[in-house]
Amino acid sequence: MLNYIWIGLLMIGFAFGIVNGRLDDVTKAAMDSAQTAVTVCIGLLGVMCLWTGLMKIAEKSGLIRIIGRAVRPVLGFLFPEIPKDHPALGAIVMNLVANFLGLGNAATPLGLKAMKELQSINKDKKTATNAMCMFLVLNTAAIQLVPANIIALRTSEGSKKPAEIIICIWIASVCATIMGIIAAKMLSAVWKKDN
Repeated sequence: MLNYIWIGLLMIGFAFGIVNGRLDDVTKAAMDSAQTAVTVCIGLLGVMCLWTGLMKIAEKSGLIRIIGRAVRPVLGFLFPEIPKDHPALGAIVMNLVANFLGLGNAATPLGLKAMKELQSINKDKKTATNAMCMFLVLNTAAIQLVPANIIALRTSEGSKKPAEIIICIWIASVCATIMGIIAAKMLSAVWKKDN
């Protein structure tokens, strides 16, 4: 569906360019934007490779398991329906650690793995469980210690102080996470009463 939306937007842009006699400007803007996108992607690639590699090392060395044991009481509160040693908890921890380090793109495959593990213990495959909803809230709100992607993006765009936004990101992500957890817990309690 998104492909059709993008094609439609491009066609509308070109149509307006033709009608207004500014097709050259539209074409130049499209080419400049494509060049900027490639430059930004290359700038982010190094940061992504570094942090993805570190996450893989942490996983292979057992550091993720150690972190998982350390945060088990919190995970037990947030995900009471997941069995104690289920692989879903490890996948959730890896996703949360990647998000905590500010690696949204690296966290995506880990999040998909966590959802797949959560689906494996879901009795009703057509309905999301409370654990799935809570994980989605945590993944979306994502408390970030080091917003590496944003810092890399600001650096690639020539920011003199690319890390000056860290405190704002901490405050925003902590507030979003707390409110998300409260909402998910309240809604799961309401849903339980209705059923």
